[in-house]
Amino acid sequence: MELKKDSNAVSIDMLLIVHSEKRRAAHGTHSDRQADPGALPQRRGGLQGVGNGIRRWQKFEGNNVHGNLAEKQHPQQTQVITSYDNQGTQLTVEVHPRDAMPQLLKKFSLAKRLQGDKNGNTRPRQPGAKDAHVYPWDRSSLKSMPLDLQEFEKLDTYASQVTVKSGLDELVSDLLQEAHSDLERVRVIWIWICHHIEYDIEAAQEKDRQAFKPTDILRTQKTNCDGYAGLFEKMCRIAGVQCMTVPGYSKGFGYQTGQSFSGEFDHAWNAVYLEGRWHLLDSTWGSGLVDSATSKFTFLYNEFYFLTHPALFIEDHFPDNKNWQLLKPPQSLKQFENNMYHKSEFYNKGMLSAHPETSVIKTVNGKATVTVESCAPTLFMFMLNGKQEHGLLSLRKNGMKLDIYPPTVGTHKLQIFAKGKSDIYSSVLEYTLKCNYVDIGVRLPAELHQPVGPSWFSEQMGIMKPSHPDPIIHTSDGRCSVSFGVEEGISVLASLHGDEGPITEETQRRYIFQTQREKRAELKVQLPQAGKFALKIFVKKRLEPGNYVFVFNYLLCCTNTKVNWPMFPESFGNWGQDNELLEPLSGVLPANRNVPFKLKLHGIAKALVKGQDTWPLTLNREGYWEGSCNTAGCQEVYVMVLENANHNFYSYILKYKVNAQ
Repeated sequence: MELKKDSNAVSIDMLLIVHSEKRRAAHGTHSDRQADPGALPQRRGGLQGVGNGIRRWQKFEGNNVHGNLAEKQHPQQTQVITSYDNQGTQLTVEVHPRDAMPQLLKKFSLAKRLQGDKNGNTRPRQPGAKDAHVYPWDRSSLKSMPLDLQEFEKLDTYASQVTVKSGLDELVSDLLQEAHSDLERVRVIWIWICHHIEYDIEAAQEKDRQAFKPTDILRTQKTNCDGYAGLFEKMCRIAGVQCMTVPGYSKGFGYQTGQSFSGEFDHAWNAVYLEGRWHLLDSTWGSGLVDSATSKFTFLYNEFYFLTHPALFIEDHFPDNKNWQLLKPPQSLKQFENNMYHKSEFYNKGMLSAHPETSVIKTVNGKATVTVESCAPTLFMFMLNGKQEHGLLSLRKNGMKLDIYPPTVGTHKLQIFAKGKSDIYSSVLEYTLKCNYVDIGVRLPAELHQPVGPSWFSEQMGIMKPSHPDPIIHTSDGRCSVSFGVEEGISVLASLHGDEGPITEETQRRYIFQTQREKRAELKVQLPQAGKFALKIFVKKRLEPGNYVFVFNYLLCCTNTKVNWPMFPESFGNWGQDNELLEPLSGVLPANRNVPFKLKLHGIAKALVKGQDTWPLTLNREGYWEGSCNTAGCQEVYVMVLENANHNFYSYILKYKVNAQ
């Protein structure tokens, strides 16, 4: 064999000697898999090896092309031998009867065309320097070529509705009816496979299974990753588009953060040649996902894995041949194992980067910090060991910051979720936290929900210009006042939550006294004891039915052990949010005392305080209702108002308790 090389092509002069079946038999029949050096090794995970000099024997049977060795080839049947060198170069040789038309030419003529170079060579060009993209990702696009996905809408709808009538050739022919470029040909094949072929979990778990034939895949509409990749390659070749199957390691179903890879490859995907460059895609992962709890497959189309930018594809796909990374510089297996794994939803939801960039984080003084940058305001949440506890997550205009405090020494699992434009939170990041120290003084309330502190989201919900922009409020005497602007037509509700003390569901709002003047609300807070508390803020539109919606919370911190504030007085429905209470603020009054009252009440005719006796309140020049009452012989004291001077019906607006004598 003589090879002649130039910069653009390789020409081969070769003498091929073919012996008849009878002559081969005379020398002994060694055509079984174990004897044939070209038989494909079957790997666990179903991945076919294509590497150093491995040959594939293919037998054409109608529309079926599969990778099994034909143990007994009839002399009149065409045989095809495909060989690869260690650089991935492919050589295909046909052995066919003298007068028969070469089968490959038949296949190529059935398709509209097969791309070739300027010398007419039809073998796929191997990836080179012009195919490589710069690593790390330059944030320019999720795709390896400019795409307007809206232009695919009609094409996608058409492709997803095409049904199998007979064989693979007819299916591809039907799909190509609406495809007018190589890109569109690849797109319709991709869409059809992603919407019709189900991942066969049982077959994927078999150790020594047979390769999936395209005819079997079409019949059962099930396969494993090898079958997805093989079917995609076959359909592309029928459509006249250069395509290769790429085996390698993946961070897919069953992947554990920080694990190492060795031995057999566990996955396969494809490379397609479009507009002078190679591009990567994975129809297995584009079709749906496997639930780790039930091990069941669900169709859930994922656009991310179509012509993915190589600098993003390498995060969960490591090919057997580094050239198929399509990167400069290429990544080592060690880098692949250690690099942070951003799930596809990380990019689908508009994330750009995350720090730390390693999957394993060691806490410093019992604390770890994670930040995420996004291209637009995004809602986040987290779970530490499956619970939404032990962290402070604050939203930023373009991202978030999370301070996490593991409750125990050891290894912990941290998951971060993002909402994006949909109503569903999706897992976008996973970290392994290693904690060797716990700061007991930083223990957070279990009821501290996410997010903490005001943000773009609270502003979007009608809360603006807060008096405390930071999520943590420190108070030395156990009291604080928080205020913020409120949009017209918005009602605000607040509650206080702590892990210790007598706070119950009934009293959660009694340590907060809320007033509203003009378009600004004020929350006066008194803590029942020292400690950490979650001050939760809820809103709803007044004219709309439904419940209040949680917006954010503050973390209130007090270390003064002498703090022991009582609850505020209980307010009733007729207490308007624009009313103001100056005194008494304590909901528990001393016994046998004269207690002064001072309130600002709007739209009333008369006001009084009722205990053992009744004491009227008078309106002063500043617009406050003033007066006093004596608590002798009382257990409870009420503030009552008359809204209409023509009526005699008084309404309760405030209730106080009196200490036992």
